Amino acid sequence: MAMTLNEEQRHLRDTAREFLLARAPVAALRALRDDRDPLGWSRELWAEMAGLGWAGIVIPEEFGGLEFGFTGLGAVLQETGRTLTASPLYATCVLGTSAILLAGDQKQKQAVLPRVAAGETCLALALEESHHHDPLGVRLRAERHGDGYRLNGAKQFVLDGHSADLLVVVARTAGEPGSGQGISLFLVDAAAPGVARRRTATMDSRNVARIEFQDVEVPVTALLGAEGESWPVLEQVLDRGRAAIAAEMLGGAQECFQRTVAYLKQREQFGVAIGSFQALQHRAAAMFIELELLQSVVMDACAKVDEASPLLPMVASLAKARANDTIELVSNEAVQMHGGIGITDQLDIGLFLKRARVTMQILGDARYHRARYATLRGF
Repeated sequence: MAMTLNEEQRHLRDTAREFLLARAPVAALRALRDDRDPLGWSRELWAEMAGLGWAGIVIPEEFGGLEFGFTGLGAVLQETGRTLTASPLYATCVLGTSAILLAGDQKQKQAVLPRVAAGETCLALALEESHHHDPLGVRLRAERHGDGYRLNGAKQFVLDGHSADLLVVVARTAGEPGSGQGISLFLVDAAAPGVARRRTATMDSRNVARIEFQDVEVPVTALLGAEGESWPVLEQVLDRGRAAIAAEMLGGAQECFQRTVAYLKQREQFGVAIGSFQALQHRAAAMFIELELLQSVVMDACAKVDEASPLLPMVASLAKARANDTIELVSNEAVQMHGGIGITDQLDIGLFLKRARVTMQILGDARYHRARYATLRGF
């Protein structure tokens, strides 16, 4: 695994950083929040991001994408983490696109992926049904009905589910919750009769939704892959998502750290900058070490996706666990070192703290991934 980005990947990262600082700074998220924007992200900004090719980074060229690789997408997501960018990039281009790439047939890919790459169609993965990450706890039922299926059940915490055009729905066609047998994936029109979506307000202003399915009828062509055999594919989709969200968390933690170091250099007590206090220097050094470790793990996880490595499940869980621990440490220390003002809405540091707490729960907390890592290692 290369421990550094190549020239093209560095150019992509630098371009993304310059663009996001100009077009999607943290102030843009504040404006969306304060205005109670019903969409929660800017269609104009998303069109510009798609114009830069970001929506098609991992999509093959035959479907209108760049086929640039997951490492490049990780570099972009790292920059979105630095500015807390509100966009459907993660839900659409990581989770939804991965499901179609890995499980869809040629006709399904041709029908959806070119529109995703062009920024015309947004996707969302409807997976969670409880307050904790439990990918095997699927209860939403898809039963045979005529020439297709009928879906009944509900999903929670669907990232960008309120604005998605198409939903990749994880349903159970056989078996019981807790079993990988009988899990199927369906591509469902979000505007289909019987689909009810309700946007949920989160403390970090991330866009999520609760979606209910009541006698939603879909044709057999909506099935992604073989009926009841989607668990291995879903695991791959989730591992891609874990690597990607870890990259976003890395960017957020790095920005948090840099803002804190800058504050330590300007804030004075007893006539000197508090950054001269040895105790604070030691704490800053500890954060820097953890960030460097996380950078290596995230790059490894993204590279494992590009290599289609069998080690991806283990490395993805390692990356998510490390990202959870690191962003918790850095966001906590950032608020502590800023003092009381750090938790107020006056400074952006509080926004990074809130984003940290939400992303720590996406696709599994640290305890979940430590247990999974141990299981994968045979313990």
